Amino acid sequence: MSYSTHRARLRGVVFDMDGTLTVPVIDFPAMYRAVLGEQEYLRIRAENPSGIDILQYIERWAPDRQQKAFAAIAEHERRGLELLQIMPGAAELCTFLDSKMIRRGLITRNVKTAVDLFHQRFGIVFSPALSREFRPYKPDPAPLLHICSSWNIQPNEVMMVGDSLKDDVACGKRAGAFTCLLDQSGRYEDPQFDGEDLKPDFKVSSLSDIFHLLEAHFDLIP
Repeated sequence: MSYSTHRARLRGVVFDMDGTLTVPVIDFPAMYRAVLGEQEYLRIRAENPSGIDILQYIERWAPDRQQKAFAAIAEHERRGLELLQIMPGAAELCTFLDSKMIRRGLITRNVKTAVDLFHQRFGIVFSPALSREFRPYKPDPAPLLHICSSWNIQPNEVMMVGDSLKDDVACGKRAGAFTCLLDQSGRYEDPQFDGEDLKPDFKVSSLSDIFHLLEAHFDLIP
């Protein structure tokens, strides 16, 4: 899928981290249950088939309840860091973008510690790399617009790549960027997503698919 057959100029690519640049290892349903409780989790999940924005819910709570919730999230994220693996095709895609002098940025709802560990462990650095300490976080377009501004690049010359329709595609669309949804499992083929207003410009099943996508649809001009 694309806007048109016209080859647009692309000068930068911004990636999500968990589930996009790294292999999914965090058990999000278990984390949501720990934070919300079983009944509340099931209710919210039924109302939000595209995913639960747990951070948005927590922000409405009293400070003491927030503290407990963030502690539970931190524990699940800590376990995820112990199992951190780079996504197949990520290193090669970054090398390709570097060869074309296309800028690379990162936006995650994870913490800065996780971003720092990714950079250190895999030796691939994204700049800017914005974690959830940057407010407001995805799906608000602010972090993507901040990156575009720091690059002095227009949002319509940038692509947002991620595995979440509600966070990554929403962030990219609201900023005015191109969007690419990574759907490895075919999750978003489910009919429950047919009614979603958010539609990515492109959808791929692996990061390796992005090579052809970029060369087929864009002029890669830094």
